[in-house]
Amino acid sequence: MGDYSKALEFYEKSRQMREKTLPSNHPNLATSCNNIGGVYADMGDYSKALEFYEKSHKIYDKAMPSNHPDLAISYNNIGGVYADMGDYLKALEFYEKSYQIREKALPPNHPGLAISYDNIGKVYDNMGDYSKA
Repeated sequence: MGDYSKALEFYEKSRQMREKTLPSNHPNLATSCNNIGGVYADMGDYSKALEFYEKSHKIYDKAMPSNHPDLAISYNNIGGVYADMGDYLKALEFYEKSYQIREKALPPNHPGLAISYDNIGKVYDNMGDYSKA
């Protein structure tokens, strides 16, 4: 609905409840941080989006095996913020990390791989490297 302040209010309530009741490395806490990061990204507040996406990633990194698809999503989200900021080299770095996990963890016809290919292609397109795109 685009009511970002309301979304943040409820995501923050969820995060605060989870912080009180769950261990600090619980994946649900990472999900709360990720959701907050998504709202900030939608608002165009990229520094806040990165702050929460990175918090989310740190939790996932501790709680999940190194090839878990949730880590790929986390890298992808961080890459998306950098792409939105126009920092294409940084975006590519995170999109590649996401792709590497997905390539190992997912079957070759999984839609997650298509997302990685698409995002990497968009970055190369934005950088003017059309043959790589």
